[in-house]
This record gives sequence, structure tokens and C-alpha cells, in this order.
Amino acid sequence: MSDCCAGGCAAAPADPRYRRVLWIALCINAVMFGVELAGGLHAGSVSLLADAVDFFGDAANYALSLFVLGLAPIWRTRAALVKAAMMAGYGVFVLGKAGWSVAAGTVPEPVTMGAIGGVALLANGSVAALLYAFRTGDANMRSVWLCSRNDAIGNIAVLAAALGVFGTGTSWPDLAVATVMAVLGLTAARSVLAQARRELAAQAAPSFAAVERRR
Repeated sequence: MSDCCAGGCAAAPADPRYRRVLWIALCINAVMFGVELAGGLHAGSVSLLADAVDFFGDAANYALSLFVLGLAPIWRTRAALVKAAMMAGYGVFVLGKAGWSVAAGTVPEPVTMGAIGGVALLANGSVAALLYAFRTGDANMRSVWLCSRNDAIGNIAVLAAALGVFGTGTSWPDLAVATVMAVLGLTAARSVLAQARRELAAQAAPSFAAVERRR
């Protein structure tokens, strides 16, 4: 650690398995963003639109992770801070959309919700399984794992919402699930932010010690 500088220690060689998994996850999320956006607009479902925005955010997160994968640890940690901000922004957006839907009084179409929610669950379940082995890494890796985990949970909730809308004929199941997804995004953002701040503090300590020694 003594040879660390202000920019962080030298980057460790990127794991080719992790890089390959990130590329797969990026492609899956980009495709599913388009599918769920179209389906959410067609069905009038807030939870599907929330999941579509989440797919877009995850695709951006995976692209960011690939960009910083071979860089020094401090840059990967800073990327995690950006991801935490994106997850928090997602949560705020979904809560706002749910409020707008309540005011508009729209009721979503449950069959489309269920069909697309099932496809999304298969996609996210596959990504989560691929990323499971990397869940205990640094803040950057943890943020990627949390995204995939939250997505799979969110898809199960969307399926439950579709059944609820079908059974009740109201929008409340859809809105409730969208709210839960927003809270998941906000809590995940808080977790990643806390870990990233700890890592930044640990990375700064050797640099401060080196400056003191030079004095």
C-alpha cells in the first residue's frame, strides 16, 4: 500500500470472466429496455416503465463498469458513486411517475404486464446468476450485483402486480410494486454510497501517510 499515490494504487489485471459477464449483461439489459419501454407504454403500467428505466440504468452501469475495469481502484470507486446517484435518481423518478399515475387514474393492462414481466424475469435471473460469483468484490462490483438482484426481485413483483391488477381491476397493485421498486433502488444506492465512501477513505489514507513521510 505504501506505493499508492493520490490516484490510487495500480490497477489489478481485469478478470476476463468478469469482463465477459459484463458484456453479456450489457447486451441483455439494452434489449430489455426497448422491450419493456414499448410494453409499459402499451399496457399503461408504471411498474413496467419503472423496470424499463431500470434496464436502461443498468445497461449504462455495465458500460461504466467495463470502462473502469482496468483502471486504478480509486476510479472504480468513483464509478460506484456515479452508479449510486443513478440508482437514487431512478427511485425518485419512479415515485414521481407513480404519483402522476394516481392523479391520472389510469388502470394498466394486466396480460401485457404479465407476459413482459415473465420475459424480464428470465433475462434478469440469467444476469444475476452470472454475476453471483462477483457479489463480494469492491463497491463497483457490489453495485453491479445489487442492480441485478434488485431487477430479479422487481420482475417477480411485476408479475404479482399483473395478477393483482387482473383480480381487482384497479391500478393499486401496479402502483404498490412500482413504489417497492423505487425503495429498493434508494436503499441500494445508500448501501453502495456507504461502501464507496469507506473505500475512498481507505485509499486516501496511504496517500496522506506518504505526504507526511516526505515532510
